[in-house]
Amino acid sequence: MEKSLKIGILRETKNPPDRRVPLTPSQIIALEELYPFVEFFVQPSDYRCYSNEEYEYLNIPLREDLRECDILMGVKEVDRRTFIPGKTYLFFAHVAKEQEHNRDMFRDMASKGITLVDYEYLTTGQGDRVVAFGRWAGIVGAYNALRARGIRTNRFRLKPAYQCHDLDEMWAGLRLIELKPGLKILVTGTGRVANGAMETLSVCDLVQVSPEDFLNREFDVAVVCQIGPEHYVKHKNDKPFSFSYFCSHPSDYVSTFLPFTNVTDILITGHFWDPASPVFFTHDDMKRNEFRISIIADISCDINGSVPSTLRATTISDPFYGYNPVLEKEEPAFTRPGNITVMSIDNLPGELPRDASHDFGEQLMRNALHDLFTGSDSKMINRATILKDGNLTPDFKYLKDYLNFAG
Repeated sequence: MEKSLKIGILRETKNPPDRRVPLTPSQIIALEELYPFVEFFVQPSDYRCYSNEEYEYLNIPLREDLRECDILMGVKEVDRRTFIPGKTYLFFAHVAKEQEHNRDMFRDMASKGITLVDYEYLTTGQGDRVVAFGRWAGIVGAYNALRARGIRTNRFRLKPAYQCHDLDEMWAGLRLIELKPGLKILVTGTGRVANGAMETLSVCDLVQVSPEDFLNREFDVAVVCQIGPEHYVKHKNDKPFSFSYFCSHPSDYVSTFLPFTNVTDILITGHFWDPASPVFFTHDDMKRNEFRISIIADISCDINGSVPSTLRATTISDPFYGYNPVLEKEEPAFTRPGNITVMSIDNLPGELPRDASHDFGEQLMRNALHDLFTGSDSKMINRATILKDGNLTPDFKYLKDYLNFAG
């Protein structure tokens, strides 16, 4: 059968380059068997987690020039100098919230008549995302929190997650550590990210306790508590908490998080934060003698967001810094006992790229690629299409000023 649809797998070009892939070699073979009219080509890369040889071993051709491809798939933002006019691109574009650093990339895509399908907006009719790396951000973020604890207390040493071959090796290391009795870990959020964090923490045999007990009791074992927004905000007029109302009217709420700062040793943030939502605590709150938190793993990584000590994103190679609450500034990690250790890596799944890529590819195959490959009039694909032949689609018309900004 003649191959009528050509798919290119892009080499990641964001700096530092991401090692993840949208589809693994074995997944590509499975897709070519399922859709005989589809042919894949892979742009060579010395950095991705699946080597060029692993693709070649399965007779998947490597090709630098992807101009003959119809659809181009990556993971993170694409170098604007490499865009091929008129093609369809799939990647996490990070433009729908008018991110300033991606404006020029977005304008180039529009000027070149490109169709952009953003993974983040592949959703069900109810708005639930069908492909995401969030679980892996939580899994690795919680591991990094414990790694920081080991360095800070000098009680144990965990190798960096990116030096582990896979999740099994990472968790095997966790099973060897002992956490101090009485240690209290708090996880915010109830979605993919927070539940991924809880997966990692469950490996350490932590005892999960209720928010009430976490606030009011001390324990002779290490414990963890997971809380949702109903536990850390309240309506300004004391109306009963409603999750849907909170999501649509976050500015109507005030923070009730402060009591948790008095009893928490490690804070792991896995919540979604709207800029209109109240912050968890302030810089001044962090100066209080009662403020007990010594490690903050801000998986959400909202700079100047819900956690004021998140001053910047950190990197996989340099994941921690110290936050001096008195001076309200960053200092080198683990140099001053009174500082708070902050981890704010913004691409955590990249630390376990093979596992995360396999999981992501499975989600794509299960939920989205049939509609994409067959060209059916898919509501899901349409919801995720920000640009169609260079023009904003109806759901994203609000980006007009952002797109046309002259600078």
